[in-house]
Amino acid sequence: MEREQKIRNWILDLPKKGKITFSLDEVNAHFPHVTESNKRVSLWRLVEAGKIQSVWKGFYIIIPVEYELKGSVPPMVYIDQLMAYLNRKYYIGLLNAAAFYGASHQQSQELTVITDKGNYRDKHKNGVKINFVAKKTIPPAYIQQKVTKTGYINISSPELTAMDLIFYQHEIGGLSRAGTVLNELAEELDFKRVSNDFFSFFPSTTVQRLGYILDEILGYKEIAKGLYEKGCKAGLSFRKTLLKAENDTEEAGYNKLWKLVINEEIEIDE
Repeated sequence: MEREQKIRNWILDLPKKGKITFSLDEVNAHFPHVTESNKRVSLWRLVEAGKIQSVWKGFYIIIPVEYELKGSVPPMVYIDQLMAYLNRKYYIGLLNAAAFYGASHQQSQELTVITDKGNYRDKHKNGVKINFVAKKTIPPAYIQQKVTKTGYINISSPELTAMDLIFYQHEIGGLSRAGTVLNELAEELDFKRVSNDFFSFFPSTTVQRLGYILDEILGYKEIAKGLYEKGCKAGLSFRKTLLKAENDTEEAGYNKLWKLVINEEIEIDE
């Protein structure tokens, strides 16, 4: 019982040191002489008391006072620490990133984390869902670090967010949803500030589809022009392609500038 109390005290004292997460490995390192059984019981009792929450196998968060009644903590609070524990590069993307830049009514109830080194299964626990999206290369120059109450989080820049919305359209519900979000995100976009390497992270078809939507559907001509000019400067070669890869092309129109067969009607929610 005394050893159990020591573990409890050690854990609950961590926030005083500016730390709100811990791993089972850390518990083992601090209490090498306590049996595995006793450590499990100590952690289980803290979970039952609503003091800590298991957010990943072997990884816990000490529940801040403001979340005690709810009994679970939003993943945005601990995602940076969790990804450091997993030794993964990451950033918050898609609808979550867009909401951060002003597309507020597009805020998702789920958190989308774009990460490297293979896929994780989506995590759904205690009413909280984390969607993991795999990306071959995480582009550090286009990720912004934002301060939170508990540390930092990595968020895609507006330009990277826009490209991801098109590239990962199936993750958010299709091109019409992407267009609706882009309509709110557009004021933050300036492709003149990206370097040529920006275009190496996506196929040229992503640029074509994004450019067309900004240009013809949303009417952001100057932003689309900046994207087009920057893409050309980076050496992109546009080839005739479909706006929607899965659709047929019967009676479809054609956009010469973006070299797109317009085989999808994009509807923007106001």
